[in-house]
Amino acid sequence: MLTKLLIANRGEIAVRVIRTAKSLGYRTVAVYSEADANALHVEMADEAVCIGPAQVSASYLNAGAILDAAKKTGADCIHPGYGFLSENAAFAEACETAGIVFVGPPASAIELMGSKRRSKIAMQDAGVPVVPGYEGNNASDEELISAASDIGYPLMIKASAGGGGRGMRLVQNDSELADNIKRARSEARQAFGDDELILEKAVIEPRHVEIQVFADQHGNAVYLGERDCSIQRRHQKVVEEAPSPFVTPELREAMGQAAVKAALACQYEGAGTVEFLVDKDRNFYFLEMNTRLQVEHPVTELITGQDLVAWQLSVAEGLPLPLSQNQIKLDGHAIEVRLYAEDPAQEFTPQTGVLQQFRPAQGDGIRFDTGVRSGDSVTPHYDPMLAKVIAWGCNRDEARRRLIRALEDTTIFGVTTNRHFLSRIISNDTFGEGEATTAFLQQHLKGDPSTLPQTMGIRELAIAGGILNHGISGQATWSNTLTTATPLKLEAGESTVELTLSHTGNLWTVRSGTSTHSFEVVSMDQDELCIIDNGIRQRCQYHRQGDYLYLQASGQSWSVRDVTHQPTETTGGTCNGRVQATMDGAVIDVLIEPGAQVQRGDTLVVLEAMKMEHPVKAGRDGIAGQLLVNKGDQVQRNQLLMEVITIDNTEQENA
Repeated sequence: MLTKLLIANRGEIAVRVIRTAKSLGYRTVAVYSEADANALHVEMADEAVCIGPAQVSASYLNAGAILDAAKKTGADCIHPGYGFLSENAAFAEACETAGIVFVGPPASAIELMGSKRRSKIAMQDAGVPVVPGYEGNNASDEELISAASDIGYPLMIKASAGGGGRGMRLVQNDSELADNIKRARSEARQAFGDDELILEKAVIEPRHVEIQVFADQHGNAVYLGERDCSIQRRHQKVVEEAPSPFVTPELREAMGQAAVKAALACQYEGAGTVEFLVDKDRNFYFLEMNTRLQVEHPVTELITGQDLVAWQLSVAEGLPLPLSQNQIKLDGHAIEVRLYAEDPAQEFTPQTGVLQQFRPAQGDGIRFDTGVRSGDSVTPHYDPMLAKVIAWGCNRDEARRRLIRALEDTTIFGVTTNRHFLSRIISNDTFGEGEATTAFLQQHLKGDPSTLPQTMGIRELAIAGGILNHGISGQATWSNTLTTATPLKLEAGESTVELTLSHTGNLWTVRSGTSTHSFEVVSMDQDELCIIDNGIRQRCQYHRQGDYLYLQASGQSWSVRDVTHQPTETTGGTCNGRVQATMDGAVIDVLIEPGAQVQRGDTLVVLEAMKMEHPVKAGRDGIAGQLLVNKGDQVQRNQLLMEVITIDNTEQENA
């Protein structure tokens, strides 16, 4: 009997595993980095051990420190979560050597399926259909270029190790091949320490459908339906749902049997996911097998009524699977989205900062898996996912409605998120019809308002101005006396807006230029304002932090800064093209020299964060000024990197 579980992870998955383990009577041990000393998973666990500094290589990837923590606390089993060491065969083997049960598959299965090249060969031998391509022993640039001509275009370059879209490139023709091989190798080396590549024929606009499998130590294996993960950005999943609206009962059974065949072929144990690409004719091809619990496992739990972490622990104890294949039933529909601290208007760059307020929505059929709460900091050290938001319904439309409502009713102040972007996906007609493929975002949400800089209309400015003016006046209640026009100056994004406010009793009027907007205040407390606007009574959430006001209304969020009493800044000439870091990260490439001609949209600097490359581009034409950073430097979000100088006609004539 296992009694004490160490969770070798952080964030929402650590919290999620701790909840199930405690419900089953396990004592729990959290591990944490110095940056996570006050994290939710640390607070929830019975015991916790610091395993190193913030850097993952010195903490959450430090197998020795984690094993020492297990020995120190007497933990007899380790759950790796996902990411970090969850698919590290050497770690699984080290657990076994130390006499600690690894809650996952045997090291041999992890090692085999961790190589896209070797796993494809194994699946071909097992009779599982695979995507045509090249997975030979010789993966030199020259051999890949030669093989590409036989495969034909378009094709995919993929890192043999790892996943998550890292080291992956779509190539349309031979002129793009050599450069993309170079970039894929570099990214794979940084992410996985292994730059081996394979090639695959690109399946155009496929569905990405995966099968949840489970196997025990007694030779039993089952599948628990499928998940559709077709909506992706940079080959990373954005939306997951179960069951797939595209999969027929016949296809489900065929894919399920193929997935079970894959698991049995590598003597698998525990939870695993076999991922397939499915073309428009419903032909399916093995993509890879993830030898761990998936991020999107909650949708499977909601439609099967099963706790997959409980299954994992049961299998780890040597018990047979809780259900046979014919006992597994699917009920209703579930959809999950990944709520990130990222800015869709800045090419989805990760955001950092303090969560001034975080209040997840509640309601029937709504599930939030999160590892953060109000007051926590989103740091550059780890993945910026704040939560997984999951909705279940008796049917797909009910699940969609509940998920949209949950996103709109969740309050998040302090960091920019993709919340509105996610809501737009779920409410999109093509998604609603079940027609989304891996090309969905490019085809249907490119240039969507949720991916553009948010501009505040007169209505939002009026509400923000009213709240700020009330705070400035220090009034406990809204005055019934007529006030003279009060000036306000608000900084909203890159714009500064001047307003005037006046009110008679509860009726407030705001003017900005030639625009005017009025609303009636019903009530106001420290974080919510109730108004009647155009005859409609509604509530707005807000939070003040110094000069900043965060506002949420009708499912959208804005932030403004009160600069009424700030001195006016002047640019002092033509040097007004500030190029700033879009995130915390490292400078991995500088593509411009001071004095060089620059055009709007040119990539000037490349940053690396979360093992992904992010280009920083010029916002205007001009001449590159002094470079303030060098390759290898660590930079913070909004740090000035350089300036693009515009040259006026007078300067050109004098030159």
